[in-house]
Amino acid sequence: MFGSIFKLSTKLNKQSIVMTLSRGIVQQRDSMEKYFKDKRFIVTGASSGIGKVIAGRLLGLDAYVYAIGRDVETLPSSDNKKLIKVTVDVSEWDTVYCQVLEMGPVHGLVNNAGVAHIESFLSTTQHGWDDTLNINSRGMVRVSQAVAQNMIDAKIKGSIVNVSSTISERGIPDHVTYCASKGAVNQITRTMAIELGPLGIRTNNVNPTVVMTQMGKKAWSDPAKSGPILKKIPLGRFAEPNEIADAVIFLLSDYSQMVNGLNLYVDGGYMTG
Repeated sequence: MFGSIFKLSTKLNKQSIVMTLSRGIVQQRDSMEKYFKDKRFIVTGASSGIGKVIAGRLLGLDAYVYAIGRDVETLPSSDNKKLIKVTVDVSEWDTVYCQVLEMGPVHGLVNNAGVAHIESFLSTTQHGWDDTLNINSRGMVRVSQAVAQNMIDAKIKGSIVNVSSTISERGIPDHVTYCASKGAVNQITRTMAIELGPLGIRTNNVNPTVVMTQMGKKAWSDPAKSGPILKKIPLGRFAEPNEIADAVIFLLSDYSQMVNGLNLYVDGGYMTG
């Protein structure tokens, strides 16, 4: 009899331990989607490609979205009243700062605006250099300054996501200005992470390889050009816009609360080689 009681007691103790451990392991928390409801986000370069997809995804998560682009006609079209279209050139130092500051505090910023001038090193033009650096790097700084100031004033612990590239670290022919601009983005992001982190603002990069936007498909349709890069990607393909958006949404959300100053490669393994 005593043996049976001992066995029962041992069994109950084991069950109690398992239940206690389970409660410690399985912690309840809200879904990532719930985080975005009614929060406010800015997406630059929202007129096409990755930016338009990110803006659409945020609207789908029931967030307010300020979609920034140079041409209002090409910005996302939607009856959703949470979409606010903003026409401004991010390379205009004073104008973009004032317009973004006037938008008021937001919970997140996606610096996606970018251009690429395909020029060899020896034929690089002043226009190609200035336009690329002004939009891809300087514009990103200016927009971020206004957003960060608004976050600080409103005591918002927000997230800034900068769209960089794997060729910020790996050079390819005919992209000297683009490589330089994205290398600058990486260093700007690290500096922002160090300075803004203590204020509760996280800054991270998403670094794709080639992305199959309409422009990407056109630019990389020649197998002679795309083949050498595809051979270096273990997954054997280029990224789709939604896959970049997935990474951006993660970094904007509270599921990445301890992620700061990161280069998140969405490259199928390209940077491992």
